[in-house]
Amino acid sequence: MSTNNSALAGIGRSLDNLAPLAWPIVRITTGLLLMPHGAQKLFGWFGGHGLEATGQFFAGSLGLEPGIVFAFLAGFVEFFGGLALVLGLLTRPAALGVAVLMGVAMTVHIPNGFFWSAGGYEYPLMWGLLAVAIFLRGGAEASLDRKFGLPF
Repeated sequence: MSTNNSALAGIGRSLDNLAPLAWPIVRITTGLLLMPHGAQKLFGWFGGHGLEATGQFFAGSLGLEPGIVFAFLAGFVEFFGGLALVLGLLTRPAALGVAVLMGVAMTVHIPNGFFWSAGGYEYPLMWGLLAVAIFLRGGAEASLDRKFGLPF
């Protein structure tokens, strides 16, 4: 029985030693996964349509006027806000921008129900909640905010 207990204790210690990696993984992954969405809107990368076509879609299909402005803001927040999250630089302002953007995105997707596979609000809700968590915690460990002594 004591062999099992010491093995479990060893696993527990190993996990405790790895725990400081959890927050940077959440912050960096969130940023990395948002960036391609912004690149689609701003630059037409990754199969996106670029700023002008995205602006036309935002205005014509979503009723967000002026469409080009909303497309630019969404793309900017996703790409450059995502990059800020990856770097942990100005983390809280970037996360706040993402949270606000996802709040707007949810209003667009609510009529489609919950599930993202049907165009629902599940995806922006998840990213919005992650952004709120990042906003509350800030860059923390492994961030440029921490390195430069910034309160973000």
